[in-house]
Amino acid sequence: MSNRKGFTEADVPDQSGKSFIVTGANAGVGFEVSRALAARGARVLLGCRDEAKAAEAITRIKRITPKADVSWLPLDLGDLESIRAAARAVAAEPRIDALINNAGIMNPPLMRTKQGFESQFGVNHLGVFALTSLLLPKLAQAPGSRVVVTSSIAHLKGKIDWDDLNAEHSYSKGDRYGGSKLANALFFFELDRRLRASRSPITAVGIHPGVASTSLGRHMGPAQWAGPIVGLLLNSADKGAWPALLAATGSVKPGGYYGPIGFGGIRGVAGEAKRALQAEDPELAKRLWDVSIAMTGIDPGLLPA
Repeated sequence: MSNRKGFTEADVPDQSGKSFIVTGANAGVGFEVSRALAARGARVLLGCRDEAKAAEAITRIKRITPKADVSWLPLDLGDLESIRAAARAVAAEPRIDALINNAGIMNPPLMRTKQGFESQFGVNHLGVFALTSLLLPKLAQAPGSRVVVTSSIAHLKGKIDWDDLNAEHSYSKGDRYGGSKLANALFFFELDRRLRASRSPITAVGIHPGVASTSLGRHMGPAQWAGPIVGLLLNSADKGAWPALLAATGSVKPGGYYGPIGFGGIRGVAGEAKRALQAEDPELAKRLWDVSIAMTGIDPGLLPA
């Protein structure tokens, strides 16, 4: 790494000939990840729900990198049928070197996905589980391929309400967000264990972007983001992209967890991040795996570690 203390965009090597999927790629961290990869010569599929927003992002990227190889991948992580359609479209690609699961929602009012799941668990975890599972055969075709799963600092105090996963009895938006991010952490932990046990060529890693100033926080209210002091503490979207770029292109450990290493993990260059003990609990991880298969009807087909 050229940066002595950690990884930045400047450390991303040439990616010519490689292909990446970035979910939530039209704005914020996902856009910055896509822009940086395209600038390094990669083909980037922008996984987005909205065609107009995807087209706008593609135009912005091509303004910076005129020869950028970027395309829209229609994808709604709140709809399992959309996820299946996206996986079918990806099957026609010559290769996929990494799936960067970046898209997510944070602290919305109680909403439901197309299949009726509580939206934060449904989009942030079940959608990611389903998409990743369906793309594993494609990823396995490319040597050194990777799956990147985005968790959050919020996972550190997260709890999964196993008795009320669909929020039919109670709903606290902050608690549900923390639970969904703990689910992300447990998912990549278990995915890594099973990939290695299966001798798969795919590497699974987790990341968090720090506390990035993006549209993700739009449901939190203006008070959360007001004032210049708060602004100074937050990571910008381009710096929030550094952990994902490290995870997708840098030197990583299978099952590793990466994020900003400055100011309590909120901002700064990317490196190894702190995770909760419960995020590495094999019993919890297996329980989540089994529940995810039951809820989505999609089985990754990997034997337990």
